[in-house]
Amino acid sequence: MTLTCQGPYGAEGDPGDCADPARFEVARHGLAPLRVCPVHLGPSLLLAAGVLWPPEVSLIG
Repeated sequence: MTLTCQGPYGAEGDPGDCADPARFEVARHGLAPLRVCPVHLGPSLLLAAGVLWPPEVSLIG
């Protein structure tokens, strides 16, 4: 199963505007991890809600 990108904002229940496969998972406080493609990794660290600082990023694909 290929997960699609939720970036860059990662709103709950919103799949995002990007149809690319997710390659990274960004840990967030009190929210589900955010799965993003390489293009949206940087913007998600700056714009998504609840991102931990320093960021915790895992490679998933």
